[in-house]
Amino acid sequence: MKINVSDKMQTGYSYDLIAPMGAEFDAGFAPFYTPAEMLKMGVFEGKYMNDCTDEFPADWYADAKLSDKPDESVNYFGIKSRQPLSVWREKGWVFEPDPRGWFQWYCRYYMGRRIARVDELQIKRWRGFARHAGQIRANCHPGDIFCRPRQRQALLQWSYDPLI
Repeated sequence: MKINVSDKMQTGYSYDLIAPMGAEFDAGFAPFYTPAEMLKMGVFEGKYMNDCTDEFPADWYADAKLSDKPDESVNYFGIKSRQPLSVWREKGWVFEPDPRGWFQWYCRYYMGRRIARVDELQIKRWRGFARHAGQIRANCHPGDIFCRPRQRQALLQWSYDPLI
């Protein structure tokens, strides 16, 4: 199946879905949440990819917490958790063909798109983010989900379990 993207950032971009949705992930990549679950829980202050919803299944957005402008109350932990996309680009965190960053890559990967060089890079970044889970385990009492809320929100936004 081919997906044609027609949003303000990628008019004319298209990609093929070559894996079943939500399946056949790289052995080193085991996200804790689906994109729909992440959107429902509250990520990126509700202001992330809500201008390109036609690219993804409508049910991903049925219960999504979205906002026309960044709103920290939308986040699961109710805290500020995002920087402007321009900052991501300046820091070299955005890689083509996904101009919105890691979560856009994850959504497309989850849908079944595979691009070996991009997937390898993003999965490596995802694995590297695990250090935040270790910091929570080392510094918080089990069950205290309000300890280190910024790190927990960040973990959620990378599809790690923030309630560890």
